[in-house]
Amino acid sequence: MKNLQWFLIGVIGGFVAAHFMNKDPRGQEIFGEVDARLTQFATILGDAYRQQDARLSDSADD
Repeated sequence: MKNLQWFLIGVIGGFVAAHFMNKDPRGQEIFGEVDARLTQFATILGDAYRQQDARLSDSADD
């Protein structure tokens, strides 16, 4: 139970820190870069998944 409390304190603290960081223009720039990298990563994962799915469905049709 104590570990759960520490976890929740950490999560809430992270949200508070992110909120204050987002108010600063430099913080907004950092969040923008992180968001762009996450979007790029998600796009790469999605493309790889679709390619693998197409490969598996082609081999299943044979």
